[in-house]
Amino acid sequence: MRIALITYSTKPRGGVVHTLALAEALARAGAEVWVWTLGRGGDDAFFRPVDPAVHVRVVPFAPIDGEDVGDRILRSITVLGEAFTPADYDVVHAQDCISANAVGRCVRTIHHLDEFATPELAACHERAVVEPFARVCVSAAVAREVQDGWDLTPTVIPNGVDAQRFSAGAADVAGRRRWAEELGEYVLAVGGIEPRKGSIDLVEAYALLARERPGLNLVFAGGETLFDYRWYREAFDKRCAELGVQPRVLGTVAEEELPSLVAQASVFAFLSTKEGFGMAAMEALAAGVPVVARDLPVLREVFGTTVAFASTHAEMAAALAWPGGDRAAGRELALRHSWDDAARAHLDFYAALEPHEATSR
Repeated sequence: MRIALITYSTKPRGGVVHTLALAEALARAGAEVWVWTLGRGGDDAFFRPVDPAVHVRVVPFAPIDGEDVGDRILRSITVLGEAFTPADYDVVHAQDCISANAVGRCVRTIHHLDEFATPELAACHERAVVEPFARVCVSAAVAREVQDGWDLTPTVIPNGVDAQRFSAGAADVAGRRRWAEELGEYVLAVGGIEPRKGSIDLVEAYALLARERPGLNLVFAGGETLFDYRWYREAFDKRCAELGVQPRVLGTVAEEELPSLVAQASVFAFLSTKEGFGMAAMEALAAGVPVVARDLPVLREVFGTTVAFASTHAEMAAALAWPGGDRAAGRELALRHSWDDAARAHLDFYAALEPHEATSR
């Protein structure tokens, strides 16, 4: 089976991490797999090495000074679509709304649903839900949102997680010592500073927490994004100044350093307003770190009693101060989410497609 997985970026975002891990697991299962993406900012490769069994195609995408988000979305769709030839593959599987719009008739994974103010992006999002001939969701909660909103019934295939890699981060004494020396004791959030990640809510909760735990620092890692969130970053900085909060903002962390950064955290904050699964939180559980999550139905579904849930700033602060959740069960939960299992489920899903569905473009 010749499978093309399509994503929109080479950078370390959740959907891109998913795409690469799934591609490698599909290749281990015997499929011929290509991953297609746009090479933004001059990139000609992904943020990490990819198993040579996976064919990688990076389509150059040069920056244009002053280009607004809407125009960049439309150009992304055009550039990727002009480079891609669907007829070369048995299955074309888009992992985001940009790639789904670019490649035409396809399978689509809907990782989570969002609301966009930019008209071009809102239209892209809508088409990428409605037009694919088959849909996958990584949790039942998101599948229900699709059912309720569009009367469509996706297939649920949960994410995998590289649990062994993050478990190894817990045993990386030298790496953890380096982070401890640089950052002290810290609350960690991974995913950058943006509205969906609830970054300002975390600052509000941390300001309350700091009264009780003044030696506990606040650290943000990650943050690569296609979108222009300068307005949110300005609001974030303003609120930090008003509250006297001085977070450490690390930006993108090298792939080999991330597990020890996560493992050294005192607590992992996962306060997203929208999620499809919660892979970063699952990685923290694999590293043995307690997780505090926003009380969302999807996160209740995925994590059960293994994390502490909170809704208000006061609840978040209290949970961060004394995080609950069953850490042993959390490790076991992470280990149960295998990418090889996810790949087998995808292959079964592809095989069940009607032949004309899988190949017609």
